[in-house]
Amino acid sequence: MFGYIAINKAEMKFRDFDIYHAYYCGLCKDLKERYGRSGQITLSYDMTFLIILLSGLYEPPAEDSIRNCVAHPFQKHAARTNEITQYAADMNIVLSYYKCLDDWTDEHKKKAWINSRLLRSKVKQIEKTYPEKVKLIRDMLAQISSCEKANEQDLDKMAGLFGEIMAEIFVWKQDIWKDSLHRMGFFLGKFIYLMDAYEDIDDDIANACYNPFMRFREREDFDDYCKQILTMMIAECSREFEKLPILTHAEILRNILYSGVWCRFEAICEKRQSVNNQENKS
Repeated sequence: MFGYIAINKAEMKFRDFDIYHAYYCGLCKDLKERYGRSGQITLSYDMTFLIILLSGLYEPPAEDSIRNCVAHPFQKHAARTNEITQYAADMNIVLSYYKCLDDWTDEHKKKAWINSRLLRSKVKQIEKTYPEKVKLIRDMLAQISSCEKANEQDLDKMAGLFGEIMAEIFVWKQDIWKDSLHRMGFFLGKFIYLMDAYEDIDDDIANACYNPFMRFREREDFDDYCKQILTMMIAECSREFEKLPILTHAEILRNILYSGVWCRFEAICEKRQSVNNQENKS
């Protein structure tokens, strides 16, 4: 959905990257086969992380295949799928649908309206299988929209609403691991929401759009302040991860949690610093 929970490719072993990419291609494959091209375009790194996490924990039987895709029509890739891939594909469709509705309602983006129409019938089918999850996602996103319109400035409250969405999605089964998975998803969801706000802050100020970091933007230590908050979110998420008995794919997951999630942050900081330098020169 946002693409912040990605790998640090430079720090990853070739074999681990191949495994990660196979799960990513597997999600793409399931999205296309189950929901067509409109489903395929919702592909995200965030849901790939969830697939690898749950696959490492539950170790379900997997199916490996070799396939072509639109993005790489002349090169075949390995794709790995299992029952968790199907679950993640369903959740990805639901998140994308309500995000499109929100973009249309708040900003009247025509592309968002078109995509929401394409996904609507698919979400209704998913809702039959996961009624409670779909309802929670819908309700939490509605609360986020309402709070944004009310210009809510409580960072923890706003991030917590999206945290509840990811917490619900991370709990695949009601079993012994559900509490740790719930907390993992909660803090990772807060991280995603805050990282998205951090990346968009300057554009939101320029366009007079809502952003929970608005009142902190003039701080001289703004970037460090945001990183401190984001670090706390990832620290709590990682603490819960380390409680889980995951051996399969553990190094891939640690690459993402301890390194990959910061790649986008560093890129944003570098871009902002470059803009500031150009402004100072002029």
